[in-house]
Amino acid sequence: MTATQENAGTGQYADVNGINLYYETHGAGRPMVLLHGGLCSGEMFAPILPALAEHHQVILVDLQGHGRTADIDRPLDVTLMADDVAALIEHLGLRKPDVVGYSLGGGVALQVAIRHPHLVGRLVAASAHIRRDAIYPEMLAQQGQVGAAAAEFMKETPMYELYQRVAPRPEDFPRLLDKIGSAMAKDFDYTEEVRGLQVPTLIVAADADMAPPSHYVGVFELLDGGLRDGGWMGESRPKGGHALAILPGLTHYDIAVSPLFAAVTLAFLDKQS
Repeated sequence: MTATQENAGTGQYADVNGINLYYETHGAGRPMVLLHGGLCSGEMFAPILPALAEHHQVILVDLQGHGRTADIDRPLDVTLMADDVAALIEHLGLRKPDVVGYSLGGGVALQVAIRHPHLVGRLVAASAHIRRDAIYPEMLAQQGQVGAAAAEFMKETPMYELYQRVAPRPEDFPRLLDKIGSAMAKDFDYTEEVRGLQVPTLIVAADADMAPPSHYVGVFELLDGGLRDGGWMGESRPKGGHALAILPGLTHYDIAVSPLFAAVTLAFLDKQS
């Protein structure tokens, strides 16, 4: 199957990598795979989707256990979900699409580029920390409270409403919270994997994100960025075409729907190599 303008804006399922993955296709042009944050779905990008889809074919994916993609019997792990996305890219016959992800989706996007660099054109990873210890201690404490027991207290939240409205098995919400909680409790450090990234990458963060700006600057440094003056003609910019954007006046919770995020993403993706 090749990706075309067919069914633009409609949802479909793909049986890939052992999971029945839901995705939607919007717009036409250079393909962009767009990955949502935890406890959300592709719907979260609705405020910026028109801008992204104006000149791009946007493939919105609902990750394992999220949105319209039912959970399967395996942990929620960014490496496993990255393999799902890679399998979807191959299933759709996409030729080196750009991959854009936010938060959980940003971590998955990074892993797609790390594990399957031959499938990716450019990468945008927003609000995605690469070490668990990078985020603020109070956030780690909050994450430690996420689990099935919290389901009752979340019934008035947009995340619960979304899940009840679109999930194939709405009763699985406590299970999703348990899996998210377990995933967030697991220590990780992808420093060396990021250092070896072969895909042109834009690191994006809010100036008041879940981790301090210095963390995202450090990620940029791993990619040869922020180490020297770039030169009059950009001749000394990071090798590999990498870039960094710290967006003002935003937080972890509103960056993904900000016109600023859409603007820097499009500027990076549309930049001629």
